[in-house]
Amino acid sequence: MLKKLATEYFNSFSRKSIIEIEKTLSEKVILNDWNISCSGKSEVISATKSIFDSVDTIDVKPTNIYCDKNVVIAELKIFINNSITELVVDIITFDINNKIVSIRAYKG
Repeated sequence: MLKKLATEYFNSFSRKSIIEIEKTLSEKVILNDWNISCSGKSEVISATKSIFDSVDTIDVKPTNIYCDKNVVIAELKIFINNSITELVVDIITFDINNKIVSIRAYKG
């Protein structure tokens, strides 16, 4: 179940669909990566929108997804403007309502 939810989140990110992403997030979501640290749904949506506005295209390709209890760990290849730009590991935690409460992203 969580693997499917995480995959849907990555697909929404690749489509740059703020509306779809917003539906996946808890009101208390926290986002941390190598450039961003923010909390609350509106701040995370704003940060995500800034990412989308800074690129023409973004394509998130999971190479491996691991699930344990309420946590998904995903190894990702991220293509920005059609060229591979980043290898990333996302650790996504879900709440009891299957909403994302935390996203931690690490360059790898």
